[in-house]
Amino acid sequence: MALALREIRRAKARFGLLIAAVGLLMFLILTQQALQSGLITAFVGGLEKQSAPVLVYSVDGQRTLQGSVIPPPLEEAIRAVPEVGEAGRIGQGTYTVQISGDDEESDAAILGAEVPDLGLPDELSTGRLPEAAGEAVGSSADFSVDEEVTVLTADGQEGPVLTVVGLADEAQIQVSPTLFVGWADYEAAARAANPDASAILPSAIGVRPADGVSAEALTAAINEADEQADALTRSEAADEAPGVAEVRSSFQVIFLLFGLVVPLVTGLFFLIITFQKSRSLTLLRAIGAPGALLVRSLLVQVVIVVGGGVILGTALYAPLSRTELGSLALSFDVGTVATWAVLLLVLGCASAVLAARRVLAIDPVEATIAGGAR
Repeated sequence: MALALREIRRAKARFGLLIAAVGLLMFLILTQQALQSGLITAFVGGLEKQSAPVLVYSVDGQRTLQGSVIPPPLEEAIRAVPEVGEAGRIGQGTYTVQISGDDEESDAAILGAEVPDLGLPDELSTGRLPEAAGEAVGSSADFSVDEEVTVLTADGQEGPVLTVVGLADEAQIQVSPTLFVGWADYEAAARAANPDASAILPSAIGVRPADGVSAEALTAAINEADEQADALTRSEAADEAPGVAEVRSSFQVIFLLFGLVVPLVTGLFFLIITFQKSRSLTLLRAIGAPGALLVRSLLVQVVIVVGGGVILGTALYAPLSRTELGSLALSFDVGTVATWAVLLLVLGCASAVLAARRVLAIDPVEATIAGGAR
């Protein structure tokens, strides 16, 4: 330890620059990780927050509320499955709205649930669930309690007015401000946007399994009952929504590149340092310093460099995690920070293998040769 710290003190600038480089990489990794989580949450957070254990789409809907329509015969077939304990209609659409205090129009996704505990959020950050007509729960990133949201009609006139009485965190759908309402309010919004509609059909059916039936068993039973039904558990509905897999795979390529950069940077640094100080290492070996001691000193330096970089990168990211990028809300995830800290430390230590082998390969006899180690 003393040997490692003494060398770091003698070359503060050199080691400081490496710590800064690792810190910058850690900052970029955490930022990219937060962007991935924020983007996926903005796409399907509302599906994860809604309370139905199972969602049943039509096969033609390709596992999206926007594209799915449940006709009456399919709804009857779903409700008739013996494993179904309770079922309720869920509708979703995007409408032009105007928020109180804001003169500009905007788009908002409105999700309506026939049964409150089969479609409305199961956890609120503040406020309460709707208890009367004209009340709504809003995504916390876009609305405030007591705000009034007016749904505009097809010709731009004022339609139904919804009052936000509760907020849910990370509850957006399709990167849009999202409101959760009762089925009657959803029908009113849909008819305001399309007054010629003869009937308002549900986008999906929220289902709760009967006693003793698991959600997975229920999805299998519904899918077997009717080939037009596409039943998914709540987590599957979020994970398998179109676009989610593509976002994850794109970011995984970025994370892989970051994972390759860290060992390359630290490995080359310590290998170069080992070559530069080969004479002093040879002399240390000649006066009796064991190779294991020198390797431990090297690993201590790796831990200090990577650990310092992790701390620096986390400190840079912490204030950024409390901001919003457009409609994306970033967050500070302790688990993610800890995972990447351990991973970078492991990669950093692994990258020092070549330098360690170089240290162990030093022959103390070289100190007796004119010119020393080469």
